[in-house]
Amino acid sequence: MTTFKVGYLVGSLAKESINRKLAKALIGLAPEHLEFTEIPIRDLPLYSYDYDADFPPVARAFKDAIGGVDAVLFVTPEYNRSIPGGLKNAIDWASRPYGQNAFTRKPSAVIGTSPGAIGTAVAQQQLRSVLSFCNSPQMNAPEAYIQFKPGLITDEGEVTNESTAEFLRKYMAEFHQFIVRVYTALPRNA
Repeated sequence: MTTFKVGYLVGSLAKESINRKLAKALIGLAPEHLEFTEIPIRDLPLYSYDYDADFPPVARAFKDAIGGVDAVLFVTPEYNRSIPGGLKNAIDWASRPYGQNAFTRKPSAVIGTSPGAIGTAVAQQQLRSVLSFCNSPQMNAPEAYIQFKPGLITDEGEVTNESTAEFLRKYMAEFHQFIVRVYTALPRNA
């Protein structure tokens, strides 16, 4: 079976981000045919079309990293009922200049956690809208809005609630199958 390279973006810039913990847990629960690498967004300058003719090295490396993976997993918090500014900025870098969008036909999935009961639902919907414009095929189901409670995920990435762990395991299995379906319908060298 084919192994797919999955780049993951953590929407929070915080070192102790609960979404970073969630990303670590997801990697541990994922099928063996998914290989993960974090694509960091922390050092990207604010995007401006003034850079379109000559991206700074950090932005070029970021865009190349998106181009070098088979799929993208977004693990994001919700800030003020929206996606974090740093994550939106990263998407802008990867999708510009016009006609050179690194997300085109690249499968993606969105997940997030927050202490609130709606667990990033609004941010995820807004992120899905942006990804639709970027022509990224998205896994729309299952949706995953995780309410984070202290101790839910250890620093080592272990999910302490078995029903949550099983849900996340199934989520990652579905993401794997979604990637397979996308590349069956949209072959990479077409």
